[in-house]
Amino acid sequence: MTDSEKLQVAVLGAGSWGTALAALMARHGHHVTLWGRNAGIVSAVEGGGENPRYLPGIALPANLRATTSLHEATANADLVLVVVPSHAFAETLRALAPLRPPCAGVAWATKGFEPGSGRFLHEVAGDLLGEEVPLAVVTGPSFAKEVAEGLPTALTVHSDDAEFCRQVASVLHGPAFRAYTGDDMRGAELGGAMKNVLAVATGVADGMGLGLNARAGLITRGLNEMLRLNIALGGRPETLMGLAGLGDLVLTCTGDLSRNRRLGLALGRGASIDDAVREIGQVVESLQTADEVMRLAAQHGIELPIAENVRDVLHGTITPAEGLQRLMARERKAEYPQALFGNCAVPVRISDASA
Repeated sequence: MTDSEKLQVAVLGAGSWGTALAALMARHGHHVTLWGRNAGIVSAVEGGGENPRYLPGIALPANLRATTSLHEATANADLVLVVVPSHAFAETLRALAPLRPPCAGVAWATKGFEPGSGRFLHEVAGDLLGEEVPLAVVTGPSFAKEVAEGLPTALTVHSDDAEFCRQVASVLHGPAFRAYTGDDMRGAELGGAMKNVLAVATGVADGMGLGLNARAGLITRGLNEMLRLNIALGGRPETLMGLAGLGDLVLTCTGDLSRNRRLGLALGRGASIDDAVREIGQVVESLQTADEVMRLAAQHGIELPIAENVRDVLHGTITPAEGLQRLMARERKAEYPQALFGNCAVPVRISDASA
């Protein structure tokens, strides 16, 4: 990589995922500054080359800078990558808006909806930053710990701006990290948010000892729920058959590094929600996302039995056992009605399918 190809990148959010992505891009030779509010974490990253709270024991590249000053982090940025929890997304963008260099596009690896309104994050970003700012979402099957350790990973970047989409993917792409591109931001964001809800369901099933058959059934029927809601919202079905949907769903539903799966496991074993969240010790996005998913489903008249049961379990209105009973008592029906994809039962649209 030549000096002219190296970018100044500001990563906002010093949690596990923000730190992992900042380290990834720094290893690719870019000038990366990680911003966080916690002075202790920032000091440890800057002075000790480690994030002891979120990625303990993993050495970070020496060229990764860290700061608690948002102005310092963004001052000369060519690209800003926001990696904060969904409940802090709007607040972070409001603080970023007056500081963002005119040339810098904004991407995010945050998954979820705006709490309360249920708006997609690209809608929030467009309102707060203006329509002229290039925007992109980074999503797909990825555990921060594995990315920080340099293990092989594949993600996808979606944007309405093709040039900016390629720029973000190029910064992330490297020897152990494949970054694909797409232009369905709505579908990509839905997949990244909704998989967290479904991961709770599979976690509950595994916590209750229901077996691998039940897990596979929940993942498959959960994908069906994602597809139906996505189509109603105007997203493309193939988006959810790729990394942003199926890939992320499988990883989050089966990998014990998933906070949402671990929440489900604890609930399935009889723990209270408060105790489970306290034990996990980090933000669990499904607690808010389940409400937003069901609000969207109600607005569009879509039935989502798995997501509905997860919401009710998280609210404490039913027990996991009662949720299982409700699902198993549902009427028998066709697996994929013709109406799901319009005139054909399976979506047929093939774009760049190379590995």
